[in-house]
Amino acid sequence: MTTEVRDAVEEFDVVIIGAGISGIGAASYFSRELPGKSLLVLEGRDTIGGTWDLFRYPGIRSDSDLHTFGYAFKPWRHEAAIADAPLIRDYLRETVEENHLEQLIRLRHRVVRAEWSSDDRRWTLTVEVADPAGGVSGTRTVRAGWVFAATGYYRYDEGFSPLFPGRDDFEGTIVHPQHWPEGLDYSGKKVVVIGSGATAITLVPAMATGPGAARHVTMLQRTPTYVLALPRVDKLALALTKVLGEERGYAVTRFKNIWIDRAVVKGLRTFPKAGRRLIRRENIKRLPKGFDVDKHFNPPYDPWDQRLCLAPDGDFFDAIKKGCASVVTDTITRFTSRGVVLSSGEELEADVIVTATGLNLQLFDGMPIVVDGSEIDLADSVSYRGMLLSGIPNWAMAIGYTTSSWTLKVSLMCRYFIDLVRHMDAHGYDRVVPVAQPGMEYRPVMDLQAGYARRGEKLLPKQGLEKPWRMAMSYPEDAKALRGPVADDNLQFGAGRPAAHLPGGRRAARV
Repeated sequence: MTTEVRDAVEEFDVVIIGAGISGIGAASYFSRELPGKSLLVLEGRDTIGGTWDLFRYPGIRSDSDLHTFGYAFKPWRHEAAIADAPLIRDYLRETVEENHLEQLIRLRHRVVRAEWSSDDRRWTLTVEVADPAGGVSGTRTVRAGWVFAATGYYRYDEGFSPLFPGRDDFEGTIVHPQHWPEGLDYSGKKVVVIGSGATAITLVPAMATGPGAARHVTMLQRTPTYVLALPRVDKLALALTKVLGEERGYAVTRFKNIWIDRAVVKGLRTFPKAGRRLIRRENIKRLPKGFDVDKHFNPPYDPWDQRLCLAPDGDFFDAIKKGCASVVTDTITRFTSRGVVLSSGEELEADVIVTATGLNLQLFDGMPIVVDGSEIDLADSVSYRGMLLSGIPNWAMAIGYTTSSWTLKVSLMCRYFIDLVRHMDAHGYDRVVPVAQPGMEYRPVMDLQAGYARRGEKLLPKQGLEKPWRMAMSYPEDAKALRGPVADDNLQFGAGRPAAHLPGGRRAARV
C-alpha cells in the first residue's frame, strides 16, 4: 500500500541519486567544493554501499586495486590492494563519517519518476519512502536544480538468468549470486557454477577452499575467459607508504597504478596476439601439468574485447591445482533432478547450482525521465563527455570505466560537474543541455562485447565517434579533456543574465 506523505515540497540545488561508491564520492566532492549549494543524497535501499552491500556471495571483492578504486582524497589504509567487500564497506562508512555526510543521506528513499520543467528550470522528483518498522510506503516530492545520478548501470532487483530447460526438475538448490541466500550451506556438497566471468572466477576458489568448503566445485563455461593472477598485496605500495607517509605514499601508488593499468590495457589491445601468448604462458605456469589450457583458457576473442578476470595470488588456479575445483567447457542441454546434462552427453551432478550468468543493464533504476511533458527514450540520447546526455537538461550520470577502476572516471566527472556549476553561476545560467549535431555517427556507449553489454545495447544511450561525444576509456585521456574549457558549442545554456565582471568562476580543486 502506498500513501501520500503531505509534507511540504523540499527544494535543493543538487540531488544525488544513490549512496554507493559513486554517490558517496560525489557527495564528498560537492559538499567540500560547492559549500553554498544545498545538497541531498537519496538512496532506495536501507543502507549505504550500493554494489558492495547488495552482493553477498562468497569471496566478493573488487577486481581493481583499491589505490585507484578508492578516492583520491582518502588513502586506502589496508595492506590488501585487492580487497573483499567488507573492507570496501568499511572504507565507505569511514568516508561518510569523515565528511559528515550522514545528515545529507536519506535511506529507503527511492526516486521513481523525474520530471523537468523548462519554465521552472527545475526537476521534480517523485520519491517512494519505505517505513522499515511497518513496511508502509509513502511518497514525497523533492525539487532540484540539478540531478546527479549515481545509480550504476544494472538492475538491482534481478540478475540475468537464462531459461534452462528442465530447471524445475532439479532437486537441489539454485541460486543467483545477486540474490545470495543468507546462511546457504554448501559444505561437503557438489557445486556447479555456471559462468566464466569475474563473479564465477571469484566464487570458485571461495567455495572450494577454507572453512565450510564444498566437496567439489565445477565451473561450467560456454566460452573461456582470460584470467590473470596478480598479487593481493602491493608490496611496493606498502614500501612507498612507509617511506613517504600515508598520503604521499598513496598518491604515488595511485599514479603508478594508473599508468601501469593504462599500459597493460593499451599493450594488450595494440598487440593482441602477443598478449594472448603471454596470458597463455602465465596460465600454463599456474595450472597442473597436462591441463588442457587451449580448451579451457583460450577465448575466441582478443584481450579486452571483454573484461579480463583477476585471480588474487592465483587463488582460482590454486583451487584447480589442488583438485578441489575443475573447469568444464561445454553447453547445457537441460537440467535434471541430479544436475546438468551437457551437449557432450556428460551429466554434471550437483547439490547446488550457481547461475553466475551475468547482469541485466538498466540506467537510473528504470525511472521515467520526463522533459516538458515528454518521456525520454534513453536510447535516443547521446553521451556528452561521458556524463551529460543530449536532450536532458541539468542531469549528470556517473558511469565509470569498464577497462580500469570505476572510481577514476567518476572523480573526473565530479570535478567537471563542479566546474560547470561554477561556470553557470558566474554567467547567470540555470539551465544547460547538450545538443547533438545533425548527421553524427554513433556507436554503443559500452565498448565491450560481453553478453550483458550486447543485451543492454538498445536500452542505453549512444556515443559519438569524436570528442566530446566519444566515451573515453582512458584516465589520462579523460584527465586532459576534462581540464579543458568547461563550455563549448555543443552545450546550450539558458536563462542567462550577463555577468561581464565575472570571468567564469574558479576551477575545481584537483580530484
